[in-house]
Amino acid sequence: MNTAQTVKTYTGNTLYLAWQVLVQNQPRLRARDAAKVLEVSEAELLASRIGIDCVRLQPDWGKLLLALENFGDVMALTRNEYCVHERKGVYLSPQIAANNKMGLVVSSEIDLRFFLSGWKTVFALTEITNQGERYSIQFFDDAGMAVHKVYLTSSSNIAYWPVFLSKFTHPEQNNCLEVNQLDTEHNELKDAQVDIEGLRKHWSELKDTHHFFAMLKKFQVTRTQALRLAGAAWAEPLSNDALPNFLEQAAQQEQDIMIFVGNAHCVQIHSGKINNLRWYGEWFNILDERFNLHLKASAIAQLWRVRKPTTDGIVTSWEAFDSSGELIIQIFGVRKPGIPELRNWRILAESFPVLEV
Repeated sequence: MNTAQTVKTYTGNTLYLAWQVLVQNQPRLRARDAAKVLEVSEAELLASRIGIDCVRLQPDWGKLLLALENFGDVMALTRNEYCVHERKGVYLSPQIAANNKMGLVVSSEIDLRFFLSGWKTVFALTEITNQGERYSIQFFDDAGMAVHKVYLTSSSNIAYWPVFLSKFTHPEQNNCLEVNQLDTEHNELKDAQVDIEGLRKHWSELKDTHHFFAMLKKFQVTRTQALRLAGAAWAEPLSNDALPNFLEQAAQQEQDIMIFVGNAHCVQIHSGKINNLRWYGEWFNILDERFNLHLKASAIAQLWRVRKPTTDGIVTSWEAFDSSGELIIQIFGVRKPGIPELRNWRILAESFPVLEV
């Protein structure tokens, strides 16, 4: 992926002042949206606060992620443009690969997959809110986009915060951050250039859902292109507005489901039942005690029912994409390796009609 350095229009100080003026006029504006208004990245906006309420940390991902367990119960947040996934729990025993490029946390509550080669900067933030001080650790990629955030809660071990800062504060605390503009253009092959029969054969021979990405690379296809070319046996388009109803039925039936939300560098997973579902404007929300989801349902441009063969039988998922072909959300039935997909989940997943084209 090509990168190009951004042209600076602010110093750290002038950016902070511009943000302060914006916040005075729009006090409820979130940092991500404020950055868009000011035409900077969220990481640049955060860096402008260094020396005020923000500290840059050392990007020693292995040690830093392992240290998060010391905070006890926290809220983990991972998002993309159109979906926010928030899960409370403890960072139990993060596992970091020897090459420091991948990592994961696997527990009943905090369940994460890290692709650390794309991580660039990390900050610790102490904000004054109407509810008092709010502490967070926020991770960003080379373009200054948020990768993952960790918020301390009233149940967290706040006493560890100064210890954490003493261990990981970066020696360089410049409030002006250089970022790169990522080229996100999808260079999709024309359908006629794709070995469609080979793709379908390879798909039919999959043994594990984790082998799906390798198949995409092998046949040089995007995810949505693969779904479109796979054939109805493996992928079927659904009505774009069906997902909220689908989740409502999953809640009513007390289905145990897995909800995956991520970006290029982090994926966060919720496993279990969902209960408190609410609409607020364009956003469809799950507002449970330990798990929150905020989905901009109007941004769904493609919705697919996807079937992948594994050694445990067919695994069925629902997958939603935006207008650029970026994955917004995936939903599976709860299952573990060696155990077939739950029958009730498959009945629900298969109960919605195929989109009539």
